[in-house]
Amino acid sequence: MKIPKRLQPLVDDGMVDEVLYQLMSGKEAQVFVVRCGDSVRCAKVYKEAQKRSFKQAVQYQEGRKVRNSRRARAMGKKTRYGQKEQEDAWLNAEVDALYRLAGAGVRVPEPFGFVDGVLLMEMIADEDGKAAPRLDDVTLTPEQARDYHSKVIADVVRMLSAGLIHGDLSEFNVLVDATGPVIIDLPQAVNASGNNSAERMLERDVDNMRRYFGRFAPELLNTDYGKEIWALYESGDLHPDSRLTGCFEHDTESADVDELMAVIDAAKEEERERLERLRDAEAGDD
Repeated sequence: MKIPKRLQPLVDDGMVDEVLYQLMSGKEAQVFVVRCGDSVRCAKVYKEAQKRSFKQAVQYQEGRKVRNSRRARAMGKKTRYGQKEQEDAWLNAEVDALYRLAGAGVRVPEPFGFVDGVLLMEMIADEDGKAAPRLDDVTLTPEQARDYHSKVIADVVRMLSAGLIHGDLSEFNVLVDATGPVIIDLPQAVNASGNNSAERMLERDVDNMRRYFGRFAPELLNTDYGKEIWALYESGDLHPDSRLTGCFEHDTESADVDELMAVIDAAKEEERERLERLRDAEAGDD
């Protein structure tokens, strides 16, 4: 096929030898299947900022570290340069996450480089060598559902042990190859230790997986891995090979309503006295 303009620099530099076909086009990026020597890989071409809708919400970006202090200051401003730096940081987040997670043993596409908004990475293939389907496109037996769920949860644990949370994990961003699930799409990856929404996002990721696999193996709907994983993480006891039970003992202790109301009443009285002092001071000034 004709070489897309954004892929031409990679062809010129010898990183890509041939563009075979377009695999998909979404709101955030286009993905092409390319040949690199004897290997078939994927090239993820991120769309220009004004043409896509990344989840650049503050809740995802909170806690991300920027090594260069000048860049960090610029990102806090609304200048054109600041917006460009913020954009670059967002794009690099997925690349950084892939390298970090691949090194931690998480099943993600292996990254091979990032040039001018194009991520070159491993192509996840099925048994026939074709692009692997998304989890949402496959029908599972109960045994497969239990096995795949176990593998995804193990990867969630490895991710969190490496300090990251996917933040948008669902059946739409997990591929299935010959050996099982592979997690993809990580531009919104969350820094677990520096993000106030980390616990909620982790539990949402895990709950999404529970609901999906629970369609095929209903007993999974009774598990509570999210809270168990986070409790281990908070206590410093979470490790890449942590053994989980899927159970979590919720706090069933009833709230002391009388004590709570007393605290509220005391706060109201304190505020009433403050306002009275304020009025008295204003009257004295007159």
